[in-house]
Amino acid sequence: MAEKENPYQNAHAESLWSRLKAELLEDSCFESLQDAHDELFNYIEGYYNIRRLHSALGYLSPINFEKQYYQANFTHNSQSQVSG
Repeated sequence: MAEKENPYQNAHAESLWSRLKAELLEDSCFESLQDAHDELFNYIEGYYNIRRLHSALGYLSPINFEKQYYQANFTHNSQSQVSG
């Protein structure tokens, strides 16, 4: 249950819903429940979670953010362990 003292608790869900309305629905409707399921799955798993630029990640996609993170934190450490 949401906390009354924290107005930002639902910010991520609200952001997702606003993006869904703007980018996926575009004032149209689905032909069937299966069509809605397929479109939502493709949008979330094929675009929103993978390629979309996220402001919380410095306007990088999650893939690029993770790649940058691992290169900065693990590539350097493994090279120094090999040479040291």
